[in-house]
Parts: sequence; C-alpha cells; structure tokens
Amino acid sequence: MRTAPPVFHEEAGRDVTLAAQTQAVERAIQTMHTHLHEPLTLEELAAVACLSPSHFTRVFCRLIGIPPVEFLSALRFQMARQLLLTTPLSVTEICFEVGYTSMGSFTSRFTHLVGLSPRLLRQRAQAFEPPPAEPAERCPTTPSGMPWKDTLLGWISAPAAFRGTIYVGLFPGPIPQGLPVRCTTLRAPGWYWLHDVPDGVYYLRAAAFPMASDLHSALLPGEQLLLGHNASPLVIRQGQVTGDPDLVLHPPRLFDPPLVMGLPLL
Repeated sequence: MRTAPPVFHEEAGRDVTLAAQTQAVERAIQTMHTHLHEPLTLEELAAVACLSPSHFTRVFCRLIGIPPVEFLSALRFQMARQLLLTTPLSVTEICFEVGYTSMGSFTSRFTHLVGLSPRLLRQRAQAFEPPPAEPAERCPTTPSGMPWKDTLLGWISAPAAFRGTIYVGLFPGPIPQGLPVRCTTLRAPGWYWLHDVPDGVYYLRAAAFPMASDLHSALLPGEQLLLGHNASPLVIRQGQVTGDPDLVLHPPRLFDPPLVMGLPLL
C-alpha cells in the first residue's frame, strides 16, 4: 500500500476542524476496508489520515470510541465471518485473506470474539433455517409485574416498516464481540429489559436482522441490517443506572463499531 501524503503533527493540527478530522478518519477506515489482507500498521493508517500516529490515535478514539488497531482487528474478523458464510474457502485460506499468518492465533481470536469457532460457525450456518414470519407485537406501555432491582429497562426505536428479530446486549467494551454480560431478543421494537445486571460500566448495543426467506439474506442482511448503540457507556451502581438506556436503530454507517458476534447463529 502506498502512503505518501504529508504528515501533520499535533502542534500543526490543533486548528484542524472537526470536519477535516472526520474526513481523515474516513480515509483511514476506507483504507482498512480495502486492505484487510495486508499487515497495515498504525503508521501507515496515520499517514493516510495525514496525521502523526499519536495524534491520529487520539482523533480516532474521540470520533469512533476505540483505538484504530482495535477497529481494524474487528473489521478483519467481521470479514472472516462473511467469507466463512459466503465462500467455500478453507479456514486457512480465510486466515490469510484477512491478514493473519498464524492459524492458531486466528482461530483462537475468532472463537473468542465471534463466539463460535470458524468450523462451528460454518456448520451452524448450514443447518440454520430463517425464523418464520410473525406479526409484530409492540409494547405500548411500560411493562409491569416485573422485578425492578438490578434491572435495566429501555426502549428500542426502529423504522416503522421493520419486521424481524432485534438482539440487545450489554458489553464490557464498545465493540459487540464475544458473549455479552446480559442480553435479550425482541420480535419488534419497543421495551426491553435485562435482569440481574451486576454493577459495572457497560456499552449497550443492538443489532436487528430483518425477516428473510433465503439463508444468505437471513445471515448477512448487509444494508438491511439495523444497528444501535449508545454514545456514552452506561454506569450501574447498586441498581442505579446512569446514562441513556434507549436506542434508535439505523442502517450501518462507516463509523459504527464492526459487528463481530456470530449473530444470529449463537
């Protein structure tokens, strides 16, 4: 990959506008997408953004919420999951396709982040049947008759035309990967609640898979997928919640943390 643009150091970039910083991060993320098979370094990504590595990392974290190397790693495993579901490539070939040179490291990281080993993900996909269409049942009022202690209650909003399954989870980090601390599923937008949530700092994430008649669309809906995440983490202390537990679902955006979990196969 050629990275020849001049590099502006932090002192020279203090007056750079938010729009310019956003464009710089967009260039870096687009480069990640098109060079996943290459061993991209932080220095190369910073050069694409025309920033010094340290300043680039700070700008990226401020706009995206995670370091660029974590975002790149999540993109690699997101692509690996897609290749496992859509191509006959072997696990070894996919390992190299997404920039890994060690099968052991790739398989271990994939299993930890996706929630299934590469081979088990492919096996479950072959046996997966899209869920039947069900009428949407929205909950118009706050649920009653439920224990409120250590319970997180919130509202999920989505476009009126959405029909499908919504997965909601609390994660220890900003990328929805691995197993959530607590999770639930909804058949329609509306109220959700998560019981017995331990004290901690969490990131609320949601992914909505629309109903589909064919296997490919059910597992990889692409732009039909809806995502939701809170801008700031939720803090739960002694059953009290600080932060906004409501989410608005939207189509995938360039700046959204990559969805690494093996939904809906988990």
